[in-house]
Amino acid sequence: MFKIRSFVEGEDEEVWIKIQNEAYKEYEDFRPDTMEDMEVWKKSPNFDSTGMFIAELDGKPVGAVNAYIDRKRKEKMGFLRALGVVPEFRKRGMGRRLAEKAIESLKERGMESVQGWTRENKVACKWLLESLGFNSIRVFSTMRRGLERIPYNLGEHKKLKTREMKMNMDDIKLLNWLYNETFKEHFNFRPDTVEETKYWIEEKPWCDILGVFFFYLTDNPVGYVEAGIDSKFIKHKGIKRGWIMSIGVLKPLRIKGIGTALMQQGMEFLKSKGMTDVELGVDDSNPTKAIELYKKVGFKTVYKDLTYLRKI
Repeated sequence: MFKIRSFVEGEDEEVWIKIQNEAYKEYEDFRPDTMEDMEVWKKSPNFDSTGMFIAELDGKPVGAVNAYIDRKRKEKMGFLRALGVVPEFRKRGMGRRLAEKAIESLKERGMESVQGWTRENKVACKWLLESLGFNSIRVFSTMRRGLERIPYNLGEHKKLKTREMKMNMDDIKLLNWLYNETFKEHFNFRPDTVEETKYWIEEKPWCDILGVFFFYLTDNPVGYVEAGIDSKFIKHKGIKRGWIMSIGVLKPLRIKGIGTALMQQGMEFLKSKGMTDVELGVDDSNPTKAIELYKKVGFKTVYKDLTYLRKI
């Protein structure tokens, strides 16, 4: 018998991790989640298990989904997250039933639309979303380059001062302010709280090694870059890869070579830690045309993700 039930905190954490690891292990950027990762996630100021569901077939966990609501958003839009079915149980309609359950849950909790995503080459996932009435609204690229030679003399700003972030509240507040100022015109933006920034820096939910750098012009902060390394990814894949996790330049100072200097700093940090290549993600329709900066410093697209939306 097939059924979908609610996630039970304190009981289902290992079940959830096992399903997600089985469902996503075919992805290029996959590395297995652990109970340690789950505990860090549960410390997030945004963690909410209300919309988490587990699918069972004859008592065996076979799939999961998270019908997530970001309560800090003004718009009544929910998110279809972590939708996955264990490979041996696919093509039986379980993914559809999980997605329908998530949409129903979001509607019951007052949402008027729902956003989902899939990788561009996942034909079955695209078909499922589109058959449920979702429309593709945005394309994101993951880009990569090697770190053997970091390019210079590309028009980077030459008169910037830089310093590494200190792990104190003053710098957490500065990072929070810079992020909110530099991203406020971006797709899906809503301001981060200081509490969220503090969690990101102190708990390190994605990368356990962080390099965060502030850049100054005449003693005024003008931008930042966050570079990170996930040691568990390196151990699992055997690839010494780091990430440019976030980068931002204040709007009045864009197109002056500051972004190029930030990218160089991020790459130098990763190279100094022994990384051999670096990835980043970018909205193809980013209003700052960031994708052109990344191409200029040698990044090339390796795959794309699609964001979908439908009314409820």
